[in-house]
Amino acid sequence: MVWMMWDEETSFVGRAAELDRIASALGESRLVTLSGPGGVGKTRLAQRAVSLAEAAAQGSAEVAWADLSPLYNAHLLAATVADALGLSDHTPRLPADAVCAWIGDRRTLLVLDSCEHLLAECRDLAGDLLTTCPNLTILATSREPLRVRTEAVVDIEPFASAAEAVTLFADRAAAAGSPLKDDTDLQLATGLCDQLERLPLALELAAGQLRSRSLADLCAGPYAAVDLPRTPERRWPPRHAALRTTIGWSHELCTPQERLLWARLSYLPGSFDDDLAGQLAGGGPLAPGGVGWTLVSLCDKSVVIRKDGTYRMLDAVREYGRMWLAELGAEQELAHRHAQYVLARTRQAHREWFGPAQRNWYRRIAFLHADIRLAADHLLATDPAAALEMIGNVTFFWVCSGYLYEARQYLERATGPAVRVPNETWVQGLWSLGLTLTLQGEQAAAHETAAACRRAATAVLDTDGLGRAAYLDGLLHLLEGRPLAAVNGVETTEPGATGSHPEQLTAPTVLCRLVHVFGLTGSGRLDQARHEALELRDLCAALDEHWTRSYAEHQLALIAFLTGRPSDAVHHARAALDAKQHIGDAFGIAMVMDLLAIALADAGEEPAAAYAFGAASRFWETVGHPQRGTPEMAALRNECEDRLVRRMGLQRYGQTFRRAAMSDARSLVSWGAYAGPVPEE
Repeated sequence: MVWMMWDEETSFVGRAAELDRIASALGESRLVTLSGPGGVGKTRLAQRAVSLAEAAAQGSAEVAWADLSPLYNAHLLAATVADALGLSDHTPRLPADAVCAWIGDRRTLLVLDSCEHLLAECRDLAGDLLTTCPNLTILATSREPLRVRTEAVVDIEPFASAAEAVTLFADRAAAAGSPLKDDTDLQLATGLCDQLERLPLALELAAGQLRSRSLADLCAGPYAAVDLPRTPERRWPPRHAALRTTIGWSHELCTPQERLLWARLSYLPGSFDDDLAGQLAGGGPLAPGGVGWTLVSLCDKSVVIRKDGTYRMLDAVREYGRMWLAELGAEQELAHRHAQYVLARTRQAHREWFGPAQRNWYRRIAFLHADIRLAADHLLATDPAAALEMIGNVTFFWVCSGYLYEARQYLERATGPAVRVPNETWVQGLWSLGLTLTLQGEQAAAHETAAACRRAATAVLDTDGLGRAAYLDGLLHLLEGRPLAAVNGVETTEPGATGSHPEQLTAPTVLCRLVHVFGLTGSGRLDQARHEALELRDLCAALDEHWTRSYAEHQLALIAFLTGRPSDAVHHARAALDAKQHIGDAFGIAMVMDLLAIALADAGEEPAAAYAFGAASRFWETVGHPQRGTPEMAALRNECEDRLVRRMGLQRYGQTFRRAAMSDARSLVSWGAYAGPVPEE
């Protein structure tokens, strides 16, 4: 599935010759780079080329779109590509190795959009991927070629045709409420397009000004000639001064408040909303209440793009704003303000993880992902303890969202000697690091970290920290096949006591109760396990909480299967997948899909069971494991698959399995949750 850029809803004009050249290059080379100055339309061309390639191939290749423009930390390039591929790796491998293994020999088209600020890193990653993955094609966009030996470079220039340039300008002028009315307007527009060198972004910015000026005034000038910053890494051909001219022109026509907001918003790495804009950009001449109106004005001028209540600046426009931010000497102040905003949001998310706000916080933390990265990088340099707190606050969210590698990298950097001060932040950081180690399968290191977490929590009388340490110990015991040890561990920890009153429940006590249910099931105490799982499930349902509820439903499904109630097991497994849809969690989805397959097979629904096993395989591959979970599930899986092969025949079982394994992850979860029919060939 392609991640589409912001301006996809606007019309696409011309470019037939360029699209033919791109299609030809993609047919001859496995690395094609669309190279050209900022604002020339490389991303739009890449989108259209990918859409045409998909249609021609009839979906035979997987397509992944990695937007690199918000990425300022080069060390996270491979992790960003993994995210674009839908890979949620739960192994200690380097992300580049995980990406290579995930793509393997699949027919895949990977788009690396906006490579110019990461040229060396993109060059190295592209080389590794192309060497390892024989059926991979990479389409890159960059102001400069990557300079890989097999690269085919397609130079993207402004519109060669005056008619195409005027058509684009006329379309955007009409969208601004000022359509071209007659031949006089057409002549003025043609002259303006030529003066702006027919550069697409320059034309769009100029059209945006028609909301406040007439076309005649626009064509009369004057034209500001203020350059964007020049660096050795970013060389702009002199004849493409039109974009710099037009951005400077747009800047000159802004009010002082609009210019200030433009500069402040340019600090943001990617998409933002009204809340983030107001908190970051308010102050001084920009009263908090006035930010919204000024932002609307910038949208009217096409400086900011608005869609569905969120906003984004194009790279060249953001770059210009950052130049002015540097001129104002306000970068450090903005960095501090931004980091404090993000830290405050993560604190609230951490406090409200267990409860009715949970689903919204998963969405919010995902939306703020680029901002969390940027804020963490700033705090690591200025306040490592705050960086540790921030990443500790989001680790549980990131684990579900597939950012396990990132969480561990930040946590290991933030748990250095400078922040080893016994306090609740340190306890939370140790617990978070222990969780990432556990889920990456590094049990020995995880046990050591869990013990350190317990000691630190005891030293500072951190009750929640003790509960989290108990959960971490219990999780390790379960994954290592010691359910009784897991039960005993949480029963001897006060926050994990199973008799807590509902109004006293916190996230750590709920986590410990869940471990208790898993441990009871694994040790054969099914009646007690079912009673506690039902109680926990109902409590979570009343609070509209999804993460804990999904695992309670998982255990209810397993208990139902073990007690000879396959229909109930199917019902609970589907309920677990329904809850998972709201929060992600590829690891948990793989566990539930396995259990759904086992229950469906026991209920006599062989084709659906085979399809569910294929879906489970898809998610286990996503997390980098052949199949994991609690050890008792392995025998159940193996016996069930053998039975299905005997009943269906190896060929039919394999065909159904592979159909699911090659399907879209989101559609698989929806199928599992809502009992859809098994898709046919």
